[in-house]
Amino acid sequence: MSEKKVHVVLAGGGTAGHVNPLLSVANAIKAKRPDAVVTVLGGTTGLENQLVPAAGFEMDTIEKVPFPRSINAAAFRFPFRWTREVRKVKAILTARQADVVCGFGGYISAPVYRAAKKMGLPMAIHEQNARAGMANKLGARWADYIGTAYENTGLKPGERTRVERVGLPLRPAIASLAARLEANPQLARVEAASQLGVDPTRPLVLVTGGSLGAQSLNEAVASSARQLLAHAQVVHLTGRGKLKEVRELVAKSAGKDVLNDLGIDHVGQGDYHAVEYLERIDLAFACADLVICRSGAGSVSEIAALGLPAVYVPLPIGNGEQRFNAQPVVEAGGGIMVSDADFTTQWVLANVPSLLADHDRLSAMGKAAWGYGIRDAADVMADRVLSLIR
Repeated sequence: MSEKKVHVVLAGGGTAGHVNPLLSVANAIKAKRPDAVVTVLGGTTGLENQLVPAAGFEMDTIEKVPFPRSINAAAFRFPFRWTREVRKVKAILTARQADVVCGFGGYISAPVYRAAKKMGLPMAIHEQNARAGMANKLGARWADYIGTAYENTGLKPGERTRVERVGLPLRPAIASLAARLEANPQLARVEAASQLGVDPTRPLVLVTGGSLGAQSLNEAVASSARQLLAHAQVVHLTGRGKLKEVRELVAKSAGKDVLNDLGIDHVGQGDYHAVEYLERIDLAFACADLVICRSGAGSVSEIAALGLPAVYVPLPIGNGEQRFNAQPVVEAGGGIMVSDADFTTQWVLANVPSLLADHDRLSAMGKAAWGYGIRDAADVMADRVLSLIR
């Protein structure tokens, strides 16, 4: 009689912030237990529909059921939709013969947590944000294990729940870069600079506001181009639809001849490299002496894990969640936090050139960021999930 294979179901989806850590843990589980069956339970419309199959994992789907935040028609439909999706999850977990469930938050995870609880399955949770979302707050009450990227996330675990700060499970490209930077940072920089088309001997500032860009970052940095270029070259990821405006501001500040539209295997003549989006952002990280960015949970965790000094400009919406993401790294000495309203051309001119000129301070910030960052979260989460199997 053949022994039943171990089956792990990982749940989560919607955004890359949920899917990328999930896939990192999935790969770590397969590396540790090649005989394990790992499948994903995601949504019908999220980014997981592209990323999970591309990573080679099978996926089951359910409809997302957002928690009602006000009394409206959706709120009255919620109980029916919730019950339907929990029932559907139970059928999926039964068909998959799941031995353990691990959720990564988002609307998809909530009915998975409820179904796993009803079925008596061991359950783990990973929380990547400094302030936990509603789904993980629900699941925390039933989880056997909770791994977090931050301390004090606001989760209220059950009496027997083990809670541990493990860090963010890093994307393979970032995890690989962290290992190369630890082994030989200069070689990693030279190799990346060659692919990226930048000068490895000159300091480099990386500016990114995410895939949609950040208006305040774009305007303040691009308008300071002349002064910044006296100290460093700049790689500026403008976000979709914002390249033209950034180019115009740079040209007004420092002239058109400094501009280069960044491209892999393309070495430009200018020192201000502007592009909407960079698929291989790990190459830019490898060359960066300073990062200027928003403070999404994933960005902060990756930048700290790589030991990069950063100026964090939290997105000024909601309850200021991004501020909580950056605060621990800043308090550890690994970065500077500036409010969106204060991050102006005047602030950049008054602070960034002097920071770039202060090599000792930049070095100390980088070491502090590295000390706060965690690089083995995927492996630790994989171990914890596998340890729950009865």
